[in-house]
Amino acid sequence: MTTESPVLSQLPPQRKSHWWRRWGEQTAAAYLFLLPSLVIFITFTFFPAIYSMVVSLFRWNMPMKPSFVGFENYIYLFTDAIEGPLFWKSFFNTFYFALGVPINLFISLLIALLLNKRLSGVGIFRTTFFLPSITSMAAVSVVWLWLFHPAEYGLFNSWLIDMGLPIQRWLRDPILAMPCLIGMGVWYGMGYNIIIFLAGVQAIPQTYYEAARIDGANPFALFRHVTWPLLGPTLFYVLSVGMINSLKAFTEIDVMTQGGPLGSTTTLAYNLYQNAFQFFQLGKASAIAVLLFIMLLLLTWIQFRFIDRKVHYE
Repeated sequence: MTTESPVLSQLPPQRKSHWWRRWGEQTAAAYLFLLPSLVIFITFTFFPAIYSMVVSLFRWNMPMKPSFVGFENYIYLFTDAIEGPLFWKSFFNTFYFALGVPINLFISLLIALLLNKRLSGVGIFRTTFFLPSITSMAAVSVVWLWLFHPAEYGLFNSWLIDMGLPIQRWLRDPILAMPCLIGMGVWYGMGYNIIIFLAGVQAIPQTYYEAARIDGANPFALFRHVTWPLLGPTLFYVLSVGMINSLKAFTEIDVMTQGGPLGSTTTLAYNLYQNAFQFFQLGKASAIAVLLFIMLLLLTWIQFRFIDRKVHYE
């Protein structure tokens, strides 16, 4: 026969903690930790986006007061005799500039595969390729502005002179200006993509390669049947981020060409900037911002709808 301790008998009975009370406490703690990020997101991202959608429904040519016009700004962008061609040209230039993304992915993957080899001094090459990614885009654009200088003392033109070829106008040529920007963008974004690809390649288990070699697979078969399928998530991520960044490119265009020559490098993002901060037509600029947002949303949906299903997740 056991007797209860007199000390324990004097303690008050413990309440059972109900599951909904524990869930409420955990949820409150989670939201408390998320509160700083939520405040920043709502203040600097969510509220400006909603406000832009509202302003796009007004004619607001500063310093005049805004007046409600409904969807007139959108109709004006698509159908106006002067603004319409400019808008469609900036629309085309936006996707023209995005052609640098697949070029960037191809070169970055090739270099990542080479850097994955166990060679002496490979760490130095990794650092060298990554350095442009941590440099300010404005500073990089100024350097490339000198490289593409149309006179004979520009670096690329000096090379052409040494080879006996005629010098080029580069950024002042309506045909060459956009390819020059694409080339600079590929070089600038390559370092980040190389690091991501390198991490993806090194995350592939070596047992797959060993099993493939036992079956007689050559290097090309190893890449096609092992590396490429298992790099699917990494490729999908880099492609998605690269497309989004290319569609909203601004700094290099503003520093190097200001949208010229003859509007050949004016993208939707730069067209938005011109309408907002040069022409002070905030309603039309907000309409362009909304259209750019819808474009990014559709592009992301297409990528997740048709590309993500082909990605192999281990």
